[in-house]
Amino acid sequence: MGGFRHLGDEELLALHRVRVVRASFEAPDGTPFERDVIRDKQVVAMVPVLDDGESVLLVRQYRGPIDAELLEIPAGLCDVDGEDDPAVTAARELAEEVGKAATSLEPLATVHPAAGISDEHLTLYLASGLTDVAPDRQGVEEEHMSTEVLRLADVPAMIGDGRLTDAKTIIGLLLARDRLAAGR
Repeated sequence: MGGFRHLGDEELLALHRVRVVRASFEAPDGTPFERDVIRDKQVVAMVPVLDDGESVLLVRQYRGPIDAELLEIPAGLCDVDGEDDPAVTAARELAEEVGKAATSLEPLATVHPAAGISDEHLTLYLASGLTDVAPDRQGVEEEHMSTEVLRLADVPAMIGDGRLTDAKTIIGLLLARDRLAAGR
């Protein structure tokens, strides 16, 4: 008996960043079924660790879908033509959002933040060896964002009390904390 098969997509809506489709599938027993799916671009996110190895840079920015400001790790879309390598996008986004270049971009993980509704996948990096570059913030939200320093030791308490709620940020910070602790 075979596994699940994706049979195709019927596009319902195409927007700047995403497409909404009705995807058709076949179960292992041959039963057909459909799911509404958001097809999204690839995303990268970076945990920029400072030279002390215990602190990171985060951004605080407004997020319209939840009408709130969030404290997050820098992130961005792989949406520039010719930028096929996510590490290249990570380097660009790090410079744009926090005005830093990294001598090392070490992959931490690839995650699917909302696999029940979207095919979005996100590559997380640990960015170290930071040097200053000119920021080039894009869009109205980024123009109004601020940067903050966070001690990795404070992450569990901030998750527990709701100051950190963004999934990519929580995953990235916990992975970075563990990776850095293992290197000591």
